[in-house]
Amino acid sequence: MEKPEPSKLLQYLPAIYQGSDFMGRFLHIFEEIVAPVEDVLDQTHLYFDPRTAPPSLLTWLASWIDLVLDENWPEAHRRELIRRGVELYQWRGTRRGLLTYLKIYVGVEPEIVEHFTAADGGPFRFSVVLRMENKKSVAEARVRRIIEAEKPAHTSYDLRIE
Repeated sequence: MEKPEPSKLLQYLPAIYQGSDFMGRFLHIFEEIVAPVEDVLDQTHLYFDPRTAPPSLLTWLASWIDLVLDENWPEAHRRELIRRGVELYQWRGTRRGLLTYLKIYVGVEPEIVEHFTAADGGPFRFSVVLRMENKKSVAEARVRRIIEAEKPAHTSYDLRIE
């Protein structure tokens, strides 16, 4: 049977114990117990990055920036939403913010047309157009919830999915 290496913890003991074979083997037991915990702690930064966090932690990460994730969304969309969450809050209530959020959700560039004259539908009104290859690939009710949450409170909108 091969003799195990002495524990690395010996260096922290007084000199009288550092040469002890028994103490080296004894501390090696605790080192093996603690090693898996140290491995997890060495990788902790990966748990806080939405690109590398385990899927089970995404909802928890989203709660840090007050995002409510829809568990029916594809995982890649949820990760992207969390990653860009702070940016989305900076642009909330603006055309840019709504464009970004919808693009993350539907995966295509939406078109937003703002109406400025009474003939167009009046000020404070806009239209959102989504050109999709498959109209059934996106839930209209969910898109409407996103628009309602992200648009300025005093505006109204039309949604067309083509």
